Amino acid sequence: MITLQGRKALVTGGASGIGEATARLLAGLGAEVVLADRNAAELPAAAGRTGAAAVTTGDVASEADAERMAAEAAAAMGGIDLLMNAAGIGDDLMPMHAQPVDRWQHVLDVNLRGTYLMCRAAGRRMLAARRGAIVNVSSIVGLGAFPGRSAYGAAKAGVNHLTQTLGCEWGPLGVRVNAVAPAYTLTPMVRALLDRRMFDPDRIARRTPLGRMAEPEEVARAAAFLMSDWASYITGAVLPVDGGWSVYGAAGDVARLPGPED
Repeated sequence: MITLQGRKALVTGGASGIGEATARLLAGLGAEVVLADRNAAELPAAAGRTGAAAVTTGDVASEADAERMAAEAAAAMGGIDLLMNAAGIGDDLMPMHAQPVDRWQHVLDVNLRGTYLMCRAAGRRMLAARRGAIVNVSSIVGLGAFPGRSAYGAAKAGVNHLTQTLGCEWGPLGVRVNAVAPAYTLTPMVRALLDRRMFDPDRIARRTPLGRMAEPEEVARAAAFLMSDWASYITGAVLPVDGGWSVYGAAGDVARLPGPED
């Protein structure tokens, strides 16, 4: 079985969604976990649900906050071996020509700058120890073009490139860096979009070879694998956790061909 016994993990975006699911799984696999999130009100309850040892609050897009959160996590656990960069925000569909610059910049700041800052803050400690593993949360929106989502797509494509670069740069120093690229996942953020009828869940299911959206726990399992020694020879990889979305190339909905008994 995969074990993370004795590892010290910092999880950003840990108060909900993929971050919370990953923190709960890491703790269940034996890791000591610190949750980081800008939503201070939700962190205590999330710590209780996940079994986290401590929490820290801040904005990943702020250099000062990123450095402080990494320092507080390292002080609470006696170091950082693992980092899960799950903090992020979505965006609404909007044509590029109509998008305000400050809206574009905010999406990039949280999703890309925040990932960079947390990698740097936690990574320095891993590099000093010559050991560590980082998993960044990308998206299928960073793997292909999604009209109306130019800010989010650019941010997640940047996360992919950052992951690949750090995987090559830090690999010789004992630190592995990978990413997961989920498709539509039933997080609170996506559920809020569903409540606003921003997209049709049935259409998403028809477009996905596995026929449904992901659960946060399914993304968490992929992240835990990449952080574990089972992935000891994997770095710089961007792993789609998307039910086959990114490889399906035919027109229209997924072709449901008859099975052998049909």
